Amino acid sequence: MLFRVSLTAAFTGLAVLSATSLATAETITEALALAYANNPTLNAARAQLRGVDENVPQALSGWRPTVTAGAGVGGIRSSAAGRETYRNNASISLSVQQALFRGFRTVNSTRQAEAIVRAQRESLNATEQDVLLSAAQAYVDVIRDTALVSLQRSDLEFLGEQVRAARDRFEVGEGTRTDVSQAEARYAEAQANLNSAIANLTSSRAVYRQIVGVEARNLSASTAISRFVPKSMDEAMRIGDQMQPLIRQAQHLVDAATFSVKTIEGELLPTVSLEGSIERQWNPSSSVSTSNSASVFGRVSIPIYQGGAVHSRVRQAKEELGQAQIQLDVVRDRIRANVISAWGQYQAAEASISAAQAAVSAQQLALEGVIEEQRVGQRTTLDVLDAQRELVNQRVNLVTAQRNRIVGGYQLVSAIGRLDAEFLGLPVARYEPTQHYEKVRDKWFGLRTPDGR
Repeated sequence: MLFRVSLTAAFTGLAVLSATSLATAETITEALALAYANNPTLNAARAQLRGVDENVPQALSGWRPTVTAGAGVGGIRSSAAGRETYRNNASISLSVQQALFRGFRTVNSTRQAEAIVRAQRESLNATEQDVLLSAAQAYVDVIRDTALVSLQRSDLEFLGEQVRAARDRFEVGEGTRTDVSQAEARYAEAQANLNSAIANLTSSRAVYRQIVGVEARNLSASTAISRFVPKSMDEAMRIGDQMQPLIRQAQHLVDAATFSVKTIEGELLPTVSLEGSIERQWNPSSSVSTSNSASVFGRVSIPIYQGGAVHSRVRQAKEELGQAQIQLDVVRDRIRANVISAWGQYQAAEASISAAQAAVSAQQLALEGVIEEQRVGQRTTLDVLDAQRELVNQRVNLVTAQRNRIVGGYQLVSAIGRLDAEFLGLPVARYEPTQHYEKVRDKWFGLRTPDGR
């Protein structure tokens, strides 16, 4: 029978997310690799890290000399005892200043900058995991909505057969106008549901295009997230404490705040510098045509009182350090809560799949039984329509549960800090943040970035 064949084919071929797909289908691993390479949010985070890298050479500049060249030219008119004289005057100079001691500010500011770079790397890692999670969710949403569209089309086809059958029975006097109207109403409802499912699929495809960077075509429903999921919640908690980039970022920010306090305290210590200059002047006076001079000075500057501003900044930095330490505890607690929540959702989704599969099998048998009973006059058209609606609802629940299990697995892996290209084994060239850092860290001059801009 047509309705039985269409139900079985749609159920086995489209509604189940774990169905076998074509060998040429794009896998979720390939989609994540595309997102890793193309996603603008991730690329912007990488650019932000490269900018933060420059804080280190700026801090290291405190060890380096400052060289200044100067030149001047002009005329001097003077009068004495009724006589006026005029002469041209010119000079060139070169001065060098080298800091010898800055109250350990260069050391501590460099360590502070390095800690901020490490924190920003962890922020990049967190952004990478957020992007890959969004890509995985978008991927599975497209598959889910594709399955739901196919499900609604199958339902519409089944109800179309029911409308035709109800009309045929009415024409031969075996049915009523009520049966026809009920079947037509369910058919119109199914058409509206199909239109809504198509709109949802279009929206999911748009989100996929935004995150992954390509159109969603021929996606494979096969995923292997279960092999990345921890075996127990205790293991997930332990991995999260060690691997979560947000926790490590907060730890590095505590280090940065510590060195910030020391850097500002260094402003209260003496400063020792060495200054040297050479100068040549032409026509410095009416009796001298040229003169040369050279000087070398050692200078010591001892701060005594700066209006209380530096002391206030030290106290402020200490409060910011306390805030960073508290924020570290907040992040740890939030990550642990996220891991527990993700673990619970993943386990619930797995249990829901088994229940939904059993419900679909039972309801499909029930529908077939109601149809057979309708043939012998023991059931009405409304009974068949209600049984079909219940089967569609159970199949929707199954598709949704399978989607939730996959997304829940990725959320759990992200919560413990392992949803990155390396752990997932993505076939993509890894972005190495240390490469740019090593190229700019010890640069003394140069306006071009390492990539040639």
